[in-house]
Amino acid sequence: MTLIKSISGIRGTIGGKEGENLTPVDTVKFTAAFVEMMQEKAGKKEITLVVGRDARISGKMIEQLVTATASGMGANVINTGLSTTPTVEVTVTDKQADGGIILTASHNPKQWNALKLLNEKGEFISAEEGKTVLDKAEKSDFSFADVDSLGKITEDLNTIEKHIEKVLELDLVDKEAVAAAGFKVVVDGVNSTGGIAIPKLLEALGIKEVIKLYCEPNGMFPHNPEPLPENLTEISKVITEQKADLGIVVDPDVDRLAFVMENGEMFGEEYTLVAVADYVLQHTKGNTVSNLSSTRALRDVTEKAGGTYTASAVGEVNVVEKMKETEAVIGGEGNGGVIYPALHYGRDALVGTALFLTYLAKRKMKISELRATYPDYFISKNKVNLEAGMDVQQIFEKVKKAYAEFPVLTIDGIKIDFPDGWVQLRVSNTEPIMRIYAESTSPEKAQQNADDVIGLIK
Repeated sequence: MTLIKSISGIRGTIGGKEGENLTPVDTVKFTAAFVEMMQEKAGKKEITLVVGRDARISGKMIEQLVTATASGMGANVINTGLSTTPTVEVTVTDKQADGGIILTASHNPKQWNALKLLNEKGEFISAEEGKTVLDKAEKSDFSFADVDSLGKITEDLNTIEKHIEKVLELDLVDKEAVAAAGFKVVVDGVNSTGGIAIPKLLEALGIKEVIKLYCEPNGMFPHNPEPLPENLTEISKVITEQKADLGIVVDPDVDRLAFVMENGEMFGEEYTLVAVADYVLQHTKGNTVSNLSSTRALRDVTEKAGGTYTASAVGEVNVVEKMKETEAVIGGEGNGGVIYPALHYGRDALVGTALFLTYLAKRKMKISELRATYPDYFISKNKVNLEAGMDVQQIFEKVKKAYAEFPVLTIDGIKIDFPDGWVQLRVSNTEPIMRIYAESTSPEKAQQNADDVIGLIK
């Protein structure tokens, strides 16, 4: 059982002992710390927070703890119930709230849950603010509101529909083109809120044939919820059997997006951002950003369009900071996270889906044909469990020494650049593991580079 306290929130497994897992006590303490920090920032006790959750089993319990605690601190709460991470982000600004809390452990298995913390812009809080929350939670010296100053808890259960309306209003989303294409789509909602949001979006785009796979938001994940090829064998089979045009897969909180081609093969979650950026850059001249663990293909597409590509450290807050700094028109992460500033600075599978389907409809080609227009890079994603006593810095130094002849970046962990690819080692922000990602011009080369590094570690 695990509790991970980081500057971006608290994440842990349900049950067990206080301080070792995400227990009710830890949930209350961390919520109170965040509310107090936001009250101090706003200069008032009566702030407003938006709260939403994915469909995991522990969601309702955590939601009740969080909303009651925020009320107990004197904050007003707009509870959106079952929602998505990008929907809560959009709702914070739409409601002119002072911040928000998203209850989701993203792609982690069902025993996990987490509190993701948002500022008044609907963006993840800064590292400095995160440290303040951690310090306050550690001290646990809170002053709760008296009976006449308790915050009000209200509900708004239509925020997904409002989010979809905002997506459809974007200049580069062409509802008529998508409807005219007559797509037949299979959706894997991994029994979370993507099963609500993505079919609603497709309906709003005029798509008539939608085959729902695991779209019941009951939190019983039918497979590992991370949208990786090894977890998506069933949707591939359904696509080929039903002769569908494509498949859409999201993670439990709907900020990651992956497509499956009409032949049942993966489009590649790395290429979700590449394709969307390709479309956006054809209509909006500008720059792009992705994190260090993302494919080189985005750089290639950006430079071809006359823009400048910049890499950031891993983590949405780092990508957003770099996007603002470089005035990027599109950005995100290679895990299928699309950030489109024309709507908001957050990974958003709804925006990504609408832009992608518009582009596919306008190109009048199969999704596999679109994929063939991009350079072929192959990423191998591996992880090693961090055991007690492992010296991460010593591992980094050992790897750097072994690859001393190649350029090494140390923005986030270490990344070794080869002429035909790269390999990166970094400690996960969400799990007690070290991620070893490698990219090259063939799957074999990428895996060999990763295996060589894993061999050094072990």
